[in-house]
Amino acid sequence: MAEIRLGMSQINATVGDFAGNREKIIKDIGRASEAGCDIVVFPELSVTGYPPEDLLFKPQFIRENRQSLNMIAAACDITAVVGFVDGEGQCLYNAAAIISGGDIKLVYRKIILPNYGVFDEQRYFKPGNECPVINIGGVGVGVNICEDIWFENGPAAVQASNGAELIINISSSPFHTGKWREREDMLGKRARDYKAIVSYINQVGGQDELVFDGGSVVMDIDGTPLVRAPQFDEAFITVDIDTSLLVDILKQAEEKGDKLKKLEVAGWKNTVYDIPIQAGKKQKASVDTPTSQPLEPVEEVYRALVTGTRDYVIKNGFAHVVIGLSGGMDSSLVAAIAVDALGRERVTGVAMPSCYSSQESLEDARELCNNLKIDLISIPIEKIYNSYLETLEEVFSQVPRDTTEENIQARIRGNLLMALSNKFGWLVLTTGNKSEMATGYTTLYGDMAGGFAVIKDVPKTLVYKLGLYRNRGNGSRPIPEQIMAKAPSAELRPNQKDSDSLPLYEVLDPILTSYVEQDKEVAEIIAQGFDAEAVKRTARLVDMSEYKRRQAPPGVKITSRAFGRDRRLPITNRFRGV
Repeated sequence: MAEIRLGMSQINATVGDFAGNREKIIKDIGRASEAGCDIVVFPELSVTGYPPEDLLFKPQFIRENRQSLNMIAAACDITAVVGFVDGEGQCLYNAAAIISGGDIKLVYRKIILPNYGVFDEQRYFKPGNECPVINIGGVGVGVNICEDIWFENGPAAVQASNGAELIINISSSPFHTGKWREREDMLGKRARDYKAIVSYINQVGGQDELVFDGGSVVMDIDGTPLVRAPQFDEAFITVDIDTSLLVDILKQAEEKGDKLKKLEVAGWKNTVYDIPIQAGKKQKASVDTPTSQPLEPVEEVYRALVTGTRDYVIKNGFAHVVIGLSGGMDSSLVAAIAVDALGRERVTGVAMPSCYSSQESLEDARELCNNLKIDLISIPIEKIYNSYLETLEEVFSQVPRDTTEENIQARIRGNLLMALSNKFGWLVLTTGNKSEMATGYTTLYGDMAGGFAVIKDVPKTLVYKLGLYRNRGNGSRPIPEQIMAKAPSAELRPNQKDSDSLPLYEVLDPILTSYVEQDKEVAEIIAQGFDAEAVKRTARLVDMSEYKRRQAPPGVKITSRAFGRDRRLPITNRFRGV
C-alpha cells in the first residue's frame, strides 16, 4: 500500500493530426512531471484521435501512429498511459501503451469492442486477451479501455480481483444529454463493488457529428468523486491517491465475507508486471484540485452544440460561416451558437425575403444581427422566384399550384447561400431542427443545403429552451422576444404556419422521442395516451423521409439516438409499422 500522484490530461485530439496530438501529449507529460506526478494518463486513441474509422485501413496511418507513439515515449521521463493503435495489417488493436522512463514497457489491448449505436470497433479491431495488473511503486494498477469497464464482470473486475487497487480507464465516450450521470453511476458502482479507486479519463471536443464532453473523474472506494474535470474544456488535473486508506476497508470486507473473489475468465490471461516508479521533477507539494460541477441539462446541450460547431469549422479549416436568417427561432439560435463558437467577426447572416416574407420577420433578423453584432446581407428573391415561375409556366400550366412553388423559394435561398460559400469560402450552417428532419418538413437542396447542420438533433421544443437559456447568459439577450413568441412558419405561402402541416410541436416531439429514439411501436405510443391519428401520421412521415435524411449534412449529436450514425434504415423499404 502506498501513495501515488496521478495526472489526468483531458485533451481535444484531432483525428489524423499526429503532430498536433503528439504536441498536446508531450506538453502534458511535462506538466505532470513538473507537478511531481508518478503517472499521467491520456484518453483512448489519443495519438490518432477518435474515431479514426476507415483511416485504419491505411498502412501509412498505422505507421505514423506508431512513429508518433515512439516520439512520445522518448520524451516521457515518468510513467504515462497513452491510447494508440497497436498491430498492423488485418490485426489491429485499440490499445494503451504503458510508458515508463522513455520506454514502452507494456501494451494493454482493449478486450470488449463496442459495436452498437455510433460504434463500429469490430469492423477494425481484434479483441485483446490479457488483464494485467501493474505494480507501480507498491500500488497495484489495472489499465483498461472505455467499454472494458462498462461490463460488471469484465476486464476491470478481473484486475481488481487480482490485486489492482487503482483502476485506470482511458476513454473516448461520446456525449448525449445526461451521459455524465450514467457514467458516474456506473463508475461509482464499480469502485464500491471492486473496492478500488477508479480513475476515468475522457477526451473532449468535436469530431464530425460526435461531441466528447470530458468530465473525467476519479471515484473514491465509496463511489463518490474525489475530483472531476470540467465538461467541454481541455483540462489537466492532479490527484493524490493514498491506497493505505484501503487497508481497513478491505479488512472489514474480508471479515464480513464480502471480499471480492478472485475472478478468472476463460481465454483471458491474468499477469502481474512490475514497473519501477519514476518520480516527477519536483517534490510533491500538496495539491488541492477543485472539483467541477456537472452542467444543468439545457446548458449542457448548449455547450455541446457550441463545441461541436467550433471544432467542425476550425478543424476543417474554415475561417467563416454564413447562415440564412428567416427571422425565426431556429436560424436565430444557430446564429447565437455560431457567434459563441467562433466569434462575431467570423459569422455573417443573410436575409432572403420573398413576396411571402413578412416585414416583421426581416426586422427581427436585423435586430438579431444588431444584438449579435454580426453583418447582415439582404438579397431579395422575388425577381428570381418570378423568373422561375415564368420559365416553368408552360410546363406547369395544366397543374394547380402546390408545395412545388413553395419549395422553389427554399431552393433559390439554398442556391444563393452556396454561391456565397463558393465565392468567399464560407461554410453554410443549416438551420433545420430534429422535428423537421424527422418528419421531412424540409426541402432537399433548399433549407437542407449546406455544410453543417448545427441543430439537426435538437427537437423544436428544446430549441425554445435553448433560446431562453442563451438569452439568460453572457449578460445579453440576443434573440428578440418577438421571435421567441411568434408561431413557427416557413413563410412560403400566405398566412402559413408549421401547425398546418404537422401536429403541434408539444405533441409531435414526445411522439418522435418514442418512435425514433426509443423504437416503440405505434400501438405502444398510442397506449401511452397520444392521439392515434397524430401518432400514425407522424410515423408515416418519419418512415417516408429517410431518403431526405440520407442527403442531409452532418450535425451535432445530442440525443441518445441521432439520425445518421445511430439510426440506419434502408431508403428502399416497404415495411410500414403503422
